[in-house]
Amino acid sequence: MTFVTMAYIVILNPIILSSGTDVAGNTLGFTQVAATTALTAGVMTVLFGLVTRLPFAFAAGLGINSFLAVSVVGQVTWPEAMGLVVINGLIIVLLAATGLRRMIFDAVPIQLKLAITVGIGLFIAFIGFVDAGFVTSTGASSPPVGLGVNGSVATVPTLIFVFTLLLTGILVARKVKGGILIGLVTGTVVALIVEAIWNIGPKFDGDEVNPGGWGLSVPELPSSLVSVPDLSLVGQVSFGSFERIGVLAALMLVFTLVFTNFFDAMGTMTGLSKEAGLSNEKGDFPRIKSALIVEGVGAVAGGFTSSSSNTVFIESGAGIGEGARTGFANVVTGVLFLVAMFFTPLVSIVPTEVAASALVIVGALMMSQIRFIDFSDFSILLPVFLAVTVMPLTYSIANGIGAGFISWVVVRSLSGKAREISPLLWIVAAGFVLYFARGPLETLLS
Repeated sequence: MTFVTMAYIVILNPIILSSGTDVAGNTLGFTQVAATTALTAGVMTVLFGLVTRLPFAFAAGLGINSFLAVSVVGQVTWPEAMGLVVINGLIIVLLAATGLRRMIFDAVPIQLKLAITVGIGLFIAFIGFVDAGFVTSTGASSPPVGLGVNGSVATVPTLIFVFTLLLTGILVARKVKGGILIGLVTGTVVALIVEAIWNIGPKFDGDEVNPGGWGLSVPELPSSLVSVPDLSLVGQVSFGSFERIGVLAALMLVFTLVFTNFFDAMGTMTGLSKEAGLSNEKGDFPRIKSALIVEGVGAVAGGFTSSSSNTVFIESGAGIGEGARTGFANVVTGVLFLVAMFFTPLVSIVPTEVAASALVIVGALMMSQIRFIDFSDFSILLPVFLAVTVMPLTYSIANGIGAGFISWVVVRSLSGKAREISPLLWIVAAGFVLYFARGPLETLLS
């Protein structure tokens, strides 16, 4: 059951990563990313099950892959971006092995942890709206964005996005197992039929632009449904980003990756262990240290295979709901992911507009965490609001986290609550001040 609810990532991750063009003008191959996504998810899921004996499955984390495709590769090449992911994973392994990961997790207020999740959800949903052509740039200073084409949902691909979004939403609302995957498959079938009848074609074909065309991929049946997986992206890693963009800028990108990976994984594992009845009243669960170490290894593996950082998936709750309590469930799920590598040609037929609906659904699910935040105290409300809104509005997870942390330290401390702020939080906030001022600082230092 866990595999059914997670299988959409084999489609969604390559669509997100292949959409990013790096500073050298290169993109990642769609089918190659699909193959390494399935490979890494399979290997890490099996490894986690064997080492920790816990039923938490792994796959490429949504949020980090968007951050890489939208923000990071605008500054570095794809191999350099994956090098930063590897460094991020090594740091997480070190923090977990020394026990510092747990200390840092406990030092950050729960409101900020939840705000980061909500902000990433809005960010992912906004990417989905843009990829689907539902939200477009107006080219004007005000308003900078608008609905569809001249304020209307005027293209067939965008209409199919709306159809897939509503269908998937109904399935998820009715708690249908694998609702997101069913929605993606149904939307793709509709897109195939529409393309076969009307021959819409791509949006960009050489120098010609077709405003009503498909975004990144045209839904067409491949010549073969099964193929030997192309694993040429494995090992395509470089650590040249420090030389390309400077040490400070590279370190802040690593910091953002660590932070996003860090709290997403710990929060997910805490929630899953509670759902499975494996945690105590403090939220601790069996073999927590080894679980945190293996989770860090997932980030290293994801960077090494160019599939983005791999982490625990909340969809593992589907298997837990069906009775999974041991690592054997992970072994079964992992093997199914490995089998999925041989069916990557099927992934290429999914148009961006259909996959974008899954982004919006996942974003909505992540935003649901906002209900646990106490908004009665304005010194909490403002930092949370800034963290949540700055992410999608600046198209950057790093900016949102930074705005939240800095405002939390400043507003809370000057509101008479300085003693409640952990020294670690002051250090993190100071680091983000340097991050936001890195442009002038680099100019000054040079």
